[in-house]
Amino acid sequence: MVVRGVEVSDPDKVFFPESGVTKGDVAEYYGRIAETMLPHVRGRCVSMHRWPDGIEGEDFYQKEAPDYFPDWIRTETVPRKRGGSVRHVVIDDARTLVYLADQACLTPHVWLSRAEAPAEPDRLVFDLDPPQGDDGHGEDVRWAARRLNDLLRELGLDPSVMTSGSRGFHIHVALIDVADFEVSRSFARDVSHLLAERHPERLTVAQRKQKRGSRIFLDYLRNGYAQTSVPPYSVRARSGAPVAMPIDWDELSGVEPRSYDVRNVFRRMGQKTDSWEQLDETGRGLDEAREGLDELAAEEEG
Repeated sequence: MVVRGVEVSDPDKVFFPESGVTKGDVAEYYGRIAETMLPHVRGRCVSMHRWPDGIEGEDFYQKEAPDYFPDWIRTETVPRKRGGSVRHVVIDDARTLVYLADQACLTPHVWLSRAEAPAEPDRLVFDLDPPQGDDGHGEDVRWAARRLNDLLRELGLDPSVMTSGSRGFHIHVALIDVADFEVSRSFARDVSHLLAERHPERLTVAQRKQKRGSRIFLDYLRNGYAQTSVPPYSVRARSGAPVAMPIDWDELSGVEPRSYDVRNVFRRMGQKTDSWEQLDETGRGLDEAREGLDELAAEEEG
């Protein structure tokens, strides 16, 4: 089986037993979605989440690009946070997406910065995570997304929302002229704390799951150097082969975190263009937003 010029080995191997989605299905999906997905991953270092025997088998994350990967795959060597360096895959074309699928990489997690400037974030991300035992099928996680959207817009930013393909929703903000991850991480932390303080019965920033109770976790922790995020249109290792799907804010009420999968996503794409097509054009700096956030925090403390 050849997809986008890549020979896919063992294409009939079932990766998602409940729905019968095979390795070949995943490779074909990435081959078809590539032109829409590439703007959201191009130029970013990748951490590969690999499932050699499908989602019921063992999995592992791999940062270092193996020596056996073909020469036509772009790689970039970037500093580790605590010394040394690592050679990451960088997805620049459809062939690379398909090749990674052939290597059982279901989800290519990407950095929040570009490979040429790894220490300078150009994305801010919040993961709205429902309580354990709740797959996000309910209004609480949507309510949290709306409250976060309201606060970020009040601060002059332009957030975008995406179904995670897993349990909740992700909120992304495009950034420009942000010097380092300490700036973006501290901003995301303080936004999350302020929102949780406004709604302590429904929202939390507690990292320990046993302390969250029935509240939605505002996860801002991905906003750090070498941290990664699930990119739009990526496959998730969940039953039914769901995918992360950018949506418009007015669609939020009508979707669940796993509404889209490798078999129904193209029906939507045939009716609607990429909701995040203009994301880069919405980029903002954080100086004014930080000033506004500090003012709000001071007012509410007073």
